[in-house]
Formats: sequence, structure tokens, C-alpha cells
Amino acid sequence: MARLKGPISPLSSFRLVIAILGMIALPAALTLHTVRVSAVVDASVADPSPYGYTVSLLLFIVPILVIGLWLVPREGVAISKKSFLWTVGILFPLGALLDFFFAHSFFTFPNRAATLGVIFPALGGGVPVEEYVFYFTGFVAILLIYIWLDEYWLAAYSVPIDAAERTDFARLLRFHPQSLFWALVLIGAAILYRSMVVRTPGFPGYFIFLVLGAMLPSAALLPSALPVINWRAFSLTVLVVLLISLLWEATLGVPYGWWGFQDAQMIGLRITAWSDLPIEEVFIWIAVSYATAIVYEIVRRWKSSGKRARHAFLG
Repeated sequence: MARLKGPISPLSSFRLVIAILGMIALPAALTLHTVRVSAVVDASVADPSPYGYTVSLLLFIVPILVIGLWLVPREGVAISKKSFLWTVGILFPLGALLDFFFAHSFFTFPNRAATLGVIFPALGGGVPVEEYVFYFTGFVAILLIYIWLDEYWLAAYSVPIDAAERTDFARLLRFHPQSLFWALVLIGAAILYRSMVVRTPGFPGYFIFLVLGAMLPSAALLPSALPVINWRAFSLTVLVVLLISLLWEATLGVPYGWWGFQDAQMIGLRITAWSDLPIEEVFIWIAVSYATAIVYEIVRRWKSSGKRARHAFLG
């Protein structure tokens, strides 16, 4: 008679997510590496995608509306509004910070006809309002997808809100040295690649921003988030978001000039088959999804414990 295995530990689930991503990424990377000629949009066509960037925001807005206004109420999924709002309130400023301080350092916006033409403030000159909407709806969409998967589609693997794993803790801020180590490894590797392989003036500032945005929360909070994250829901969230974002970036945004990238601020590793898309754009939504899951679950632990913020985080 077959023996049933016990539940997988949170650490094993975390490693399994990494293995799944690697299982997909390795053959994809090898295949894409064989491409030597990039697809090109006909530059002689004037205004090839009128309001394209604006309309494309529906890729985030429609999932938000469907999940938030239909699937969640229909299935009776209970969302902690305070945890939801706290998470968006913590994370969206990161996207706004990226736009306001670094938009013109990291990005270009060559096709203004693909937007409404409404300009919002940013250092070095304004940016299309679509940029701020892009990051806001992105965080909300990722969070709603994860919550719906966690609370309904993959609820069998969710940790209940009143479970001891959520409410019993001494403090939430707990240093995770491995996260800091891998952040330093990734940043060091990017700097070495830029200086030794690309060999043109520049510094991988965009990639460093992404690494710090993902790994600093991990370094401070992962030990407390690890036992309560629904890693199955997280892995499916990442795959869905990657599918949307790569469709967006590789076939629309970059080829049609809705946005572009400052070469001097990139690692210099580009994907030829995807209109020379910088490798950073493959990592951004993995990093965002990772940070979102950690912050949301930490906020839920704090709120479910009934402790004051200082007591919950510092003990």
C-alpha cells in the first residue's frame, strides 16, 4: 500500500518555485540565444500604434476588475482590506519613486503618439501619465491574482488567518543573510559583466535598483514570511505575470517605441529575438511579485496578531 507523504516544508516549497522557474528559463534562454536577427517594425509608417500604450493598460486593469468585482465576490473570498491597502500603499511608492527619480536615467519614451499626451512630473522632464498608472495597476493586479489563488483556487495550501503560524511570533523583522548575500552576488556579477564583457561606458543602475527592491525586503522579512506564503499560489502568479509582461514588452512596448531603455544604465545583455529587450525586463516582474508576496504576508501576520506595529515588528 502506498504511503502518503507529509506536507512539504516552506523552505522546500520556496526551492521548488526556483526550480520551476529555472526549468522554464534554461531552455528558453538557450533557444533565444540562437537568434541573431531581431524583428523590426517598419520605421516608414507614421504613428504605427495610436494610443497603444494607453489601451494596453487594460492588460492589468481587466484582471483587476474581473478578480476584484466578479471572482472574489462570487466565490465569497474574504480579502483583508487593511492588509491589501497597506501592501499597495507600501509598494506603489517604489514604482512612483522609479518613475520620478530615474525615468529619464533608465528609460526613453520615443513614441508619444502611443499615449494620451498627458505628462506627469519627473526629474529631468515629465513622463507620460501611463507610466504611473502602469506601476499602480501592476502592483494591484499582482496582489489580487496572488490573493485569489491563495484564498480560492489553491486554498488547500493556504495558511488560515487565525493559524498559529500567523499569530505566534516574537517579532517580524528578522535578518536573512542569504538574501543579502545573493543581492551582493547579483550586483557584483552585473557590474563585472558590464565592465568586462560589454566594455563601453556605463553602469547597471537599473538592475541594481531591481535587486535592491526585491532583496532588501527579503533580507529583512523573509524568515517571517516564509512559513505563511502560499508558494503554489506565488509560482502561478509569477508565471501569469511573466506571460503578460513579456507579451507586453517583447511584442508591443519595445518594438513600437512606447518605451525604450538607456543603454548606459543597463547590464548590456539583450534578447535579440525580442527586439533587443534588456535582460532586466525579464527579472522586473519576478522581483515585483516576490516583494509583493513578502510584504502582503508580513502585513497579514501583523494585522492578524492584533499587535501594535512597533511590538509586531521589533518585539
